[in-house]
Amino acid sequence: MVEQRQLARSKQIHRETGKTFYVATRFLPERVRHPTYVLYAFFRVADEVVDGDNDLAPEERTERLESFRRAALGEEPTDDPVLAAFAEIRERHDIPKSDVNTFVDAMATDVETTRYETYGELREYMDGSAAAVGRMMTAVMAPDRAEAALPAATALGEAFQLTNFVRDVREDVIERDRIYLPAETLEAHGASHEQVARLEFDEQVADAVQAELTRAEALYRDGVAGIELLPDDCQFPVLLAAILYADHHRLIRNLDYDVVSTTPSLSTPRKLWLAARARLAWWRNPDPVAVFRSVSAIPSDETDHRLRRVTGRLPVP
Repeated sequence: MVEQRQLARSKQIHRETGKTFYVATRFLPERVRHPTYVLYAFFRVADEVVDGDNDLAPEERTERLESFRRAALGEEPTDDPVLAAFAEIRERHDIPKSDVNTFVDAMATDVETTRYETYGELREYMDGSAAAVGRMMTAVMAPDRAEAALPAATALGEAFQLTNFVRDVREDVIERDRIYLPAETLEAHGASHEQVARLEFDEQVADAVQAELTRAEALYRDGVAGIELLPDDCQFPVLLAAILYADHHRLIRNLDYDVVSTTPSLSTPRKLWLAARARLAWWRNPDPVAVFRSVSAIPSDETDHRLRRVTGRLPVP
């Protein structure tokens, strides 16, 4: 059983480092909310193993990550409260070891890889860093039709990840010399990794950023369409998470897609306003797709896409 101190530490990490997702997590039932604190903290601790200490050589980071893997799988003891709690959660909810390994393998990729040539390469990475996360969350929620729910969970995980990649372009360059925008996307619009690494922004970079946002928005639609397969008491919190993450797209559009000069961030009042608005819409019609269309910053169809391309703006919901 997860100890109170382990849960408290996990919740603290979640609250401090995942402020957007934390708001949505608060709406989950306790049976899912508490394991979610542990899962999120586990993901963050893994990230710290890879990026936390810049003085470590790549070999040392890899060695630490392998120790992290063994502890997460319950193969060796650990004093870390988050890792110990995760090992317990993994067993209790029958989270496949393959998903844990896939996730850790993705983190290992970050030790050496700082550029991605194609979206296919990036998606392979996201199978561990995002899709596996969605699959673990699905295991904790335990829907009746788990296999049917997994494709949507995968899509939503990838959508969140792509939003993060686009939002954090500047931060990733400055702090990690890492660029997740695929070279093929940049080059298709006349830009390059070298230009982004120099933090140079122009219309070509803007077009590439917009292209990746469009890709993410298709994933949001696919993911939201499957929320109805989740348990009733989990549907609204997952939907709210999608609405909150997607609102970064509004911020990015308002910056004319310039994520090279600044890193957009949702304010707490904005998050709370979106949560209240989504809750009211859900009360009127508990349909994930309908609420997402009416509240989120994501265009609902190709007509909206064409309007955005011509005017740079979306119709006001």
